[in-house]
Amino acid sequence: MVRALPFARDARVNALIGIGHFLSHFYILCLPPMFLAWQTSFGVSFAELGLAAALMSGATAVLQTPVGFLVDRYGARPFLIGGTLLMSLSMAAMGIASAYWQVLALALLSGIGNSVIHPSDYAILSGSVNRERIGRSFALHTFSGNLGSAASPPVTALLMTLLGWRPALIVVGVVGIPAVLAILWQSRILHDQPGRRAAKAGPTLSAAGLLLTPAMLLFFGFFLLSAMATAGIQAWLITVLHQVHGMELAAASSALTGYMVGSTAGVLLGGWVADRTERHLSFTVVMTIIAAAVILVVAVVPMAQLPTVGVLFAAGIMVGASRTPRDVMVKNAAPPGEVGKVFGFVSAGLPLGQALTPVPFGFLIDSGRPDLVLALVAAILLASLLFIGSARVSARREPVALAAE
Repeated sequence: MVRALPFARDARVNALIGIGHFLSHFYILCLPPMFLAWQTSFGVSFAELGLAAALMSGATAVLQTPVGFLVDRYGARPFLIGGTLLMSLSMAAMGIASAYWQVLALALLSGIGNSVIHPSDYAILSGSVNRERIGRSFALHTFSGNLGSAASPPVTALLMTLLGWRPALIVVGVVGIPAVLAILWQSRILHDQPGRRAAKAGPTLSAAGLLLTPAMLLFFGFFLLSAMATAGIQAWLITVLHQVHGMELAAASSALTGYMVGSTAGVLLGGWVADRTERHLSFTVVMTIIAAAVILVVAVVPMAQLPTVGVLFAAGIMVGASRTPRDVMVKNAAPPGEVGKVFGFVSAGLPLGQALTPVPFGFLIDSGRPDLVLALVAAILLASLLFIGSARVSARREPVALAAE
């Protein structure tokens, strides 16, 4: 059981973990602003430019689960420190790359470093933060990642304008080193998750078998569908509002910004709620249904710019608020000592879902049916509830203990 810790100590833990999560999201979105400069410097195609981003995200998605096994076996702190350092040094080294294959290799290394973040962070938060504040800690973790995603493109573009692309990458990479030193300096307050308890009577599983239980597969499906819906909005909302409702591109862009701001703020609301109720599933279901209904309204009802921004801001609040109770449900379903591999596995559904959606939704638009995009997003959100509801029921019905290794 996690010890009761003072608020100030919890705040320091949240700050240290949040810095690493901020950097992981920041570094992923450092690459797109570099593409045109790289095309000029290295003479590569757009497909080759896309390969850099694909290698970074792909390495993260593929390695999260195996890293989760290592985190649970050997402890999270060494992986958090090593992964954050690898991300930082890889980004800085891109600034001195003399050939594009070196950029690709460094993008792969950065993705390897990034793969440690989710399993390590959730394992440390589960072992270091007062149980009464775990929902808010998970919310701050997600919030810090969202801030990194939001800050990366404008900050990177500004540094490129002021310094050039090579110094810009060196600067953003070197910035990560003080974060690593801070984690090292304060590592004594970063505790690993509680270990396994002695197995009670009942079914036992191997650690790998745990991830193939119905509960974990269903949680993975919920993460996957949630990411698919979010990616559909992020990639195509501007185009849909422009083509379906005739909204000017600037106005449509402000609507997307409203949704993203709402989603980020909603995460904090969800964390506050998660610490004050055990009805996490009910809250997630209600928020998701309202969000789907609001998005469907935007799909079929033409509105002026300001109401559209307001409605999508509300939809973002609902979607964001459902995230932390979801994470708490996953934590509660994980056997003691297995948080790293469980979060490594289920959160791999996020990059996979983000990769699956843009192309088929783009095909709908190419086929002359942009009006179906937001309706499909709403349908995916509603379908995700079948997964989260079934996962919760399965986790409660068939609790398992892990066999000794």
